[in-house]
Amino acid sequence: PTSGAAVTNNKQPVAFTIVDEAGGSGINLSSLVVKQDSTVVASSAIVSTAITNGYSVTYTPASALSDGSHTITINVSDNDGNAATAKSTTYKVDTVPPTLNITAPANALVTNNASLVVRGTTNDTASSPVTVKITLAGTDQGSVTVGTDGSFSKTLTLANGSNTIVITATDAAGKTSSVTRTVTLDTSKPVVKSATITPNPVDAGASMVISVVVE
Repeated sequence: PTSGAAVTNNKQPVAFTIVDEAGGSGINLSSLVVKQDSTVVASSAIVSTAITNGYSVTYTPASALSDGSHTITINVSDNDGNAATAKSTTYKVDTVPPTLNITAPANALVTNNASLVVRGTTNDTASSPVTVKITLAGTDQGSVTVGTDGSFSKTLTLANGSNTIVITATDAAGKTSSVTRTVTLDTSKPVVKSATITPNPVDAGASMVISVVVE
């Protein structure tokens, strides 16, 4: 990986090339030393293929790396004993998706207000920052600003009827977490169709039943 990259594979292969100048003594492959977090890795984890004036090399960790930052350092010499300037790359392993907590709206909410605010928090300890995407009925609702504390909010405009909202958080390694909320907008007003009194007329002090039909 390039330096600063975030990866989801905890056995991420590291690929590099080692070459000598044209007409030089050539690469002394036995001098190659690869270190994972300052520890020399076993030669069995290294595979090399000859290329012009050198080798294409891949190192694959034998066991899973922990989530977090890791550094690979590479040293090699030519057949005349001239040592190359060491190269290193530092990358992050992230196998856990970001946390995503939606505080509003509640699922299955029914409202008569077309304006709806989606609120929540998100975080990823291994590979922040986290980006947030919100879709309404499958349509992207545009950029969402995530604060330094992981909080975010976005105002949406609902359509009458059922509205499906999907909130997705994505960390720097590409891991995602999603929450779906269904909100119903009901702006129709009830209509009183009829009202009856039984019995009618009714004696003073007697009981009566008032029946109302509403649609």
